[in-house]
Amino acid sequence: MSSPASLWSPLRQPAFRGLWVCGGVFFIGNGMQAMAAAWLMVELTGSSFLAALVQTAVFLPMFLLALPAGVLADTNDRRRLISGALVAQTAAFALLTLLVLAGWGGPATVLLLVFVGGCCTAMLTPAWNSSVIDPVPRDEWPQAITAVSIAYNAARAVGPTLAGLVFAQLGAGWVFAISVLSTLVMWWSIRRWPPRAHPPSRLPAERLWGGMLSGLRFAWHSRIVLAQLVRVMAFGAGGSALWALLPVIAQRQLGTGAPGFGLLMGCLGTGAVVIGLYLGRLRARFGMEGIVGAAGIVFAAAMLVAAFTHVPWVVYIAMLFAGAAWMSAMATFNTATQASAPQWVRSRAVAMHMVAALGAFAIGSAFWGAASDILGLTPTLCIAAAVTGAGLLLARPLPLRMGALHEVTQATPWDDLFIEAEPHPEAGPVAVEIGYRIRPGTDAEFLECVSQLKAPRRRDGATFWRVYKDLGVPSRYVERFIVESWADYLHQRARATVADQALETEVRAFLAPGETTSMSHYIAER
Repeated sequence: MSSPASLWSPLRQPAFRGLWVCGGVFFIGNGMQAMAAAWLMVELTGSSFLAALVQTAVFLPMFLLALPAGVLADTNDRRRLISGALVAQTAAFALLTLLVLAGWGGPATVLLLVFVGGCCTAMLTPAWNSSVIDPVPRDEWPQAITAVSIAYNAARAVGPTLAGLVFAQLGAGWVFAISVLSTLVMWWSIRRWPPRAHPPSRLPAERLWGGMLSGLRFAWHSRIVLAQLVRVMAFGAGGSALWALLPVIAQRQLGTGAPGFGLLMGCLGTGAVVIGLYLGRLRARFGMEGIVGAAGIVFAAAMLVAAFTHVPWVVYIAMLFAGAAWMSAMATFNTATQASAPQWVRSRAVAMHMVAALGAFAIGSAFWGAASDILGLTPTLCIAAAVTGAGLLLARPLPLRMGALHEVTQATPWDDLFIEAEPHPEAGPVAVEIGYRIRPGTDAEFLECVSQLKAPRRRDGATFWRVYKDLGVPSRYVERFIVESWADYLHQRARATVADQALETEVRAFLAPGETTSMSHYIAER
């Protein structure tokens, strides 16, 4: 039997294996249509600006729609969400295929339909990313996420290559036809291996805007998830320089032109795929911080090699290591994020990871491109390497780790509400007070312990939290927090984890003998 760190362990699960293979086909199809659309735009207009807008049409929807899509994935049937998005994408690309084959596909039409396809991909991605690992045991999630990353990175290399061959022989229309088939393969896989249904709940459903705020609040007050989002932004902001300046490196530094640029991209993709085969074992041996630290050093060194070296084969080797480093860091960040989010917010955590990575990458690319025009290629790459290395200093204040099982497992509330009549779900704000009468002489220790409840209360929905001392009864303290509505309060109670309950047990251990906590609920009337 293979060790738990083996990449092949999750692939022994038939459902994951099927979703992984079909997902890889879908990734290749998306890569093919993006490349074909860009080349078609050049043929139709000769404009490099319009050709670049194809990438904007592909990735802008991901940046704008990822978080709303995450809310929908967390609160609705993921199978219906993914299937609906795939059907819409199939229709858009089928129409694009017919128009291009008929000679009626102009620049505006191509951009519009590519943008529609990008919106569909953005809507399904959080749901698919959070559900594809459902068939896999939790201790094999890192290997499963790495396998998905390998499929994605391999598709980035294979898709454009296949698209170029088909485009040259048959034209853009047939490339789009293949992308339609790849979307149908993905749709079939979701019908064959549907995502696991959310646990049944009698709570009122979250609305879109409130769900987005809940996701952002969770990330801000969850130190584990916040650390991962900040770290991925830091790594992406510095590392984006190499990706953005790769064509300039090929043209000015190496003098190899378009073929050299393609080979540089191929080396990055090859390095990413190869390291993925061993990443599980390396992570088990060196830990998350060891992997990310080494990845940052290697990627920064690769940028320095590209900055000062004019020998193509040396830079190609450096790009192999750079691709391995990029894959190692990004897969580790993704694993840590997904494993640290409870089920109720996992799709939103995936979406926020995507927004953080894409946002840093997009802004960083523009910044480094402008810096290269002003300062020159070599100084810009040197500064980017320094920024990437400096980002490793975040390891001390914002350490990476995977959330433990008890930190992401939702617990059953152990206190009844004891209210005369339940308010309307939208009524509020709601104030909750919990009284503690503690043993004399334990005030300082109690306050230190109860203060740890602030983060989980705020993380799960409270907009205000404070502890008060009763001036009439010196040994009595009141914990008070406010939630926007009664529905939000019910959701907050349901989101408490086993770790949160263990912390509450520690707080209640300070109660005086024979005392219990008292809980009161107040709703705003004016």
